[in-house]
Amino acid sequence: MGLVEGKHFTVKMPEGDHDGYVYVRREGLERAAWLSVYGSGRQQELAAKFVEYILQRAERAGKKVYEKAKEIIEEGKERGFLTLKGFEKRVEVDDKEHVVKVIGWNAEFDKGRGGRKLLRIKITAEVDDVRSDYTITYGRYGANNKAKGFAVARGDAPEVMVADAERFSALIKALTGREPGVYRMKDGRIKIECYEGHLEGFMRYAELADVIEEWLEEVER
Repeated sequence: MGLVEGKHFTVKMPEGDHDGYVYVRREGLERAAWLSVYGSGRQQELAAKFVEYILQRAERAGKKVYEKAKEIIEEGKERGFLTLKGFEKRVEVDDKEHVVKVIGWNAEFDKGRGGRKLLRIKITAEVDDVRSDYTITYGRYGANNKAKGFAVARGDAPEVMVADAERFSALIKALTGREPGVYRMKDGRIKIECYEGHLEGFMRYAELADVIEEWLEEVER
């Protein structure tokens, strides 16, 4: 199928009386699920059989295991199946409807304090006919090393910052299906937070999927 040892799965060879095993990582199952839809020829055929085998094994292990495996497989199939080109959507945030049109995009790596590896997702969009550049910066934080993205609303007056935060929230919900967290800080600024669920939403777009996947692999090392 083209899965890579160490990246998509690990192998423990038999030793003495102990059996060996193959451990399929989440990334491996997601990749196999993607290949089962978007692969070609023999690769697609093998991936489809592998995914079906995993589901059968998961079903025998119990409902919770099966549902989790099914969720991972569905997420894998969705990666990169959408495109930002020509994206336009109406979305409701706080009982207010917004029209979102994506114009440009970019995703790149950067370094933060202490050499922290960051991911910057940049989207140029028109939200309610107001064109602006939006950047969400992801990093790994906390004891559980969770992926979190941050941005700060722009503006030199409170009402301007509130309007910018509303448009930013509309953009994120339109693209990921989830509203971000929006918080007012002590200094009066407005912070926008995205989480792993939002990152999974961004990965559905072909223009962003590969860079996000590469960043996730880098920060897990």
